[in-house]
Amino acid sequence: MDFAPLIDGTSATIVLGGTALATVLRSGPKELAQTARALAALFRPRFSAEQAKADLAGQVSAIRRDGVLRVNPRPIGDREFDEATDALIRSRSLDPLVDRHHTYRRARLAQANVAVRTFAQAAELGPVFGMVGTLVSLSGLPADGLDPAALNGAISMAVVTTLYGLLLANIVLAPIARVIERQAQAEEQARQDVIDWLTRQLEPALPYSAPSLREVGGPAPRANPQRERQHA
Repeated sequence: MDFAPLIDGTSATIVLGGTALATVLRSGPKELAQTARALAALFRPRFSAEQAKADLAGQVSAIRRDGVLRVNPRPIGDREFDEATDALIRSRSLDPLVDRHHTYRRARLAQANVAVRTFAQAAELGPVFGMVGTLVSLSGLPADGLDPAALNGAISMAVVTTLYGLLLANIVLAPIARVIERQAQAEEQARQDVIDWLTRQLEPALPYSAPSLREVGGPAPRANPQRERQHA
């Protein structure tokens, strides 16, 4: 198959340039910056729960063995867990550990949601500018008569711009949005696994407030009517 007829600079400029410009105009600078950070995160090494546990194991063992008062914070290179373990040791409680995790989790999910929304929005605009290219090509037809060469050129450009818009949306932009979403979900699951492991390991040595460890509140304790009548 000859792909040469499918390569057209004007069509690519209309579809790519129009989609990019419309996406930028629809998004604010903050959203674009968050999207860029989420996109850059795809090319960094993924968070490993097993590696984080291995890096934290020394501090966990020291706390369980010697108590939290004798342990100094040791950074592992992950900002969330460095701050969380430092706060845990300083406060001698598990609450700051979970609070830091929830704070970072909300920020990460907010950034991922913005990036997914931005790319999904761009995916919707791709076919729109494919149609724009079609209209531009048809507008170039001569008004004083039907020229077969001009007609063939207009039809060719219309087909190519429509194709570019569909390919851009469904092979590039929409898949990127899903990759960002899946990676964000996988990272949160891995980080939650580390938090659960830390709380199980350190709970015997450190106090915590149970409600703060629950992302979703459990049922309220049921009253004992018989005991209440006895007190009454």
